[in-house]
Parts: sequence; C-alpha cells; structure tokens
Amino acid sequence: MINTFKIVSYLEGISFLLILFITMPLKYLMDMPEANKTVGMAHGILFVAYVALAVLVRSAKNWNSKTLGIVLICSLIPFGTFWMDKKYL
Repeated sequence: MINTFKIVSYLEGISFLLILFITMPLKYLMDMPEANKTVGMAHGILFVAYVALAVLVRSAKNWNSKTLGIVLICSLIPFGTFWMDKKYL
C-alpha cells in the first residue's frame, strides 16, 4: 500500500504542476481550455486517491494526526508531494 501511495503522490504532484504551469496558461492566455479539462479530471481523481491512501497509510506508518495533516496539506502546495515523499515515506 505504501508503494501505491508513493506512485499516486508522484502522479498527483505532476498533475498539479501540469495544471499550474501548462494547462492554466493555455486556458487563460491562449484560449485553449481542452487540455485543462482533461488534466483537471485526472488531477481530481488522483487527489481523491491521494487523500484516501494517506488515511490508509496513516496506520501502516503510525502517523499521528499532526503528521497526517501535514501530509494532506502537502497535496495543496506545489512540489509538496515530492517533499512529503522524502520526509515521511
């Protein structure tokens, strides 16, 4: 389960960066919203999977509530999931 969480966290982080630095500029600067819809849907699914897996991994890694909170907040910060992987996994 921890390996699955690592994979999902990397994919979630990459999809977040794609949205911020590629698809949002395409949508608002070049009037091309299609990429944002596709990547946005994938990111949404990965985000939900990240949160669910973080809650499940909490037991396996014996995280307290504070640590779980930090891991969850990392999904909201650009590059946060990559830092989380190094620090907590």
